[in-house]
Amino acid sequence: MRLVITADTHVPKRARDLPVPLWTEIEKADVVLHAGDWIDESLLDAVQARSRRLIGVYGNNDGPALRAQLPEIARAELDGLRVAVVHETGPRARREERCAARFPDTDLLVFGHSHIPWDTVAPGGLRLLNPGSPTDRRAQPHATYLSARVAAGRLDRVELHRLPLR
Repeated sequence: MRLVITADTHVPKRARDLPVPLWTEIEKADVVLHAGDWIDESLLDAVQARSRRLIGVYGNNDGPALRAQLPEIARAELDGLRVAVVHETGPRARREERCAARFPDTDLLVFGHSHIPWDTVAPGGLRLLNPGSPTDRRAQPHATYLSARVAAGRLDRVELHRLPLR
């Protein structure tokens, strides 16, 4: 099962649309995970229309219309892998320990908010992934998103994709 992981898309405030390479990957993926800060409902509608399956949450910049359609925390089991998606995880310090305590029944936690790519493993084995942002790189050298594969309850082939500067 092929995953595409994104967050902090901020369309149309930071970009008019998602980058073409990300749209291509969304259309090929079995599951798209989006960790919030969509900004506009039209992007949610477009991702739902162009993806096979979407698991998404709202972020701190998403208004009432998006919050009415998306949860704060989404959970799913993907081929045996227990996944949670949330926008914010709090400060960087002690993130792994805090998230392991908050999500004890989870194998993979996808989060956003910082626009900083993150890939670590917490005590107990919880994998934490932040894809960065495909549209608002802030102080990062590149705009980014992630892809990965899931098979028999295991996550592998996690790859950070760097997008061309605009």
